[in-house]
Amino acid sequence: MAESKGPDPWFFDLWSRFYDAALVQRLTYRPVQDAVMRELSDGKPGRVLDVGCGTGLLSTRIRRERLPVQPVGCDFSRGMLRQAARRSAEVPWIQGDATRLPFREESFGAVLSTEAFHWFPDQDAALREFYRVLGPDGRILLALVNPSTEWLARATRRGSRLFGEPLSWPTRARLREKIETAGFRVETQRTVFRLPAPLLLPCVLTVARRPG
Repeated sequence: MAESKGPDPWFFDLWSRFYDAALVQRLTYRPVQDAVMRELSDGKPGRVLDVGCGTGLLSTRIRRERLPVQPVGCDFSRGMLRQAARRSAEVPWIQGDATRLPFREESFGAVLSTEAFHWFPDQDAALREFYRVLGPDGRILLALVNPSTEWLARATRRGSRLFGEPLSWPTRARLREKIETAGFRVETQRTVFRLPAPLLLPCVLTVARRPG
């Protein structure tokens, strides 16, 4: 489902000041990044686009651990990108909107989005952009909360609107439907154990491929 209005950049500019806190990273983000790193190490995707890269932890880690890929970080928050640029000068950091990516067609071998896809105001448009910038046989790796039921997905969406920062967490089945409608072939969806709320609000890593 597309939202008419996404969250304001100020929210992410502010969050960038706390995003790198050791406890936040260890409990919430590190397990997801570990799962993505394992997936990348099994393939040869070449250039990798990290959409919603935040402060650049994952892209910098990819570069630091010398995986056979070339990361490019993209985020719409200037505050996040300032933090990312201080973290690494070896990774290109590009400001951009996930629904209008500033890249040429078929210019990447993989597109990553970890804990960001739920903020995109038009998820279907973002998936179409992922398809456009991916080369044939390229993969997307999406990691985000997939609520266990539709009613819980609707409740979190409505609750987030009340706080003025709308997000959309689709169920696993709904996300699969969205991805396949965009033209991808879903290969796997697996739960990544992390805190908080691992049962009601599990984080799922979905891997899909653009047909060659």
